[in-house]
Amino acid sequence: MRRLFSFLILSILLAVPALAFTDQDRALIEATARNDIEAARRLIAAGANVNAQDENRDSAFLLAGAEGRLEVLKMTLAAGADLCSTNRYGGTALIPACHHGHVETVRELPKTAIDVDHVNRLGWTALLEVAILGDGSERYLEIARLLIARGAKVNLADREGVTPLAHARQRRHEALAALLSKAGAR
Repeated sequence: MRRLFSFLILSILLAVPALAFTDQDRALIEATARNDIEAARRLIAAGANVNAQDENRDSAFLLAGAEGRLEVLKMTLAAGADLCSTNRYGGTALIPACHHGHVETVRELPKTAIDVDHVNRLGWTALLEVAILGDGSERYLEIARLLIARGAKVNLADREGVTPLAHARQRRHEALAALLSKAGAR
């Protein structure tokens, strides 16, 4: 039975053609890293795949989110970015954007169907990243407001059962704790 199951899985994997990672795809990721908007525009127009992931599991879309490359992010969204794609940490483009405090990127992503409550491999959501890795400054408060407005679950805890409110309190981010409490966090 185990041999049959292995054979079936292997057959399925071989039947599904893998998308080739091209030089154009790599150039698009590199242009995104440099925030070279014109090069990114040309490469996308020429057919570079905004979802193609390199050895680090970065794609132009994921990297644009993580690095706050707003114009490139908008281009990748228009070119069919996969909102469910994840980086090497299992996070969508929204999670590192929140972690790094990229307010305008976070403002853009919730306009899409991206899952604001996606849980990465650490067991953290975008809101948990704000509470755990943010510094409690106004930009992180604005990101929390945007996530809450989009319907983020304010009581969704990490793997240890610690909520965003508890993390904010532990880090003495009083304004964030007040915002979360007002939104119904416990």
